[in-house]
Amino acid sequence: MTERVKKSEEEWRATLSEEEYEVLRKKGTERAFTGRYWDEKSPGLYRCRACGAPLFSSDTKYDSGCGWPSFFQPADPSAVVTETDRSHFMVRTEVVCASCSSHLGHVFPDGPQPTGMRYCINSVSLTLEPEEDQS
Repeated sequence: MTERVKKSEEEWRATLSEEEYEVLRKKGTERAFTGRYWDEKSPGLYRCRACGAPLFSSDTKYDSGCGWPSFFQPADPSAVVTETDRSHFMVRTEVVCASCSSHLGHVFPDGPQPTGMRYCINSVSLTLEPEEDQS
């Protein structure tokens, strides 16, 4: 079961940078090809920047060409939840951290096998824990 993290908006503002707060808590997005991890190749575990929950393994990361880090599945199926996003005059599937309800990005059904999914995630929503630091 996913441990829930609850903080007031004031607490989130105190722990996140302005850009992190805008993306994670206000459902913003960073510009394509500008994020720290869009072209990252190092092995490791991607965690939620807001709460530290494990989200995606580098083993599932691939270059989708979209300009954001892309993964074909979460590290654990319960790590993320999805919600319908009807903003910007379109319907998309939003990806949210199951632990703290922070916005991560969106998921699309045009990814590689074995899942066919493309989790398109904002770099600012993530922190990479290098493989050598995991025990």
